[in-house]
Amino acid sequence: MSLIVRRGMPEDLDALENLYGEVCDHMAATVNYTGWKRDVYPARQDAETGIREGTLFLAEEDGEAAGSFILSPRQEAAYAGANWQAELEERDVLTVYTFTVHPKRRGRGVGRAMLVFAARYAAERGVKALRLDVYEKNLPARRLYESAGFRYAGTVSLGLEDIGLDWFRLYEKLL
Repeated sequence: MSLIVRRGMPEDLDALENLYGEVCDHMAATVNYTGWKRDVYPARQDAETGIREGTLFLAEEDGEAAGSFILSPRQEAAYAGANWQAELEERDVLTVYTFTVHPKRRGRGVGRAMLVFAARYAAERGVKALRLDVYEKNLPARRLYESAGFRYAGTVSLGLEDIGLDWFRLYEKLL
């Protein structure tokens, strides 16, 4: 696998929009572990925001979008009461959002490689932990995060009950 992970650029928007759409279509046709919906979340505007803020990363394999994620310095308000491994200042944490792997690339190490990249990228910048939330029914993602060294820190509501997403598990990896 010749995977390259790099910061997303404006010229990647079409590829990211296609990636999000293909992921959502695949889940709609199989099991929607994430609760994501095409053109709702994630959507092109999420990629645009991530690129504009410099927080979106694209994984490419053989010149095609294999996955993407956002590393943000912001955390959800619901994270405040979690049982984190370390009490850290917000500046010492990056949060992983919109983590996705193309359906055709799953099971080939793309997700793990993206998490390794994220941890190395954060550590090189003096960040002390990566945090994330995952829909509690997203068992494949939970298994990936746990096998990559993320520790469970609690279950919270992110206020998405109106769209059927009630509980999210929080995870943290100390760097």
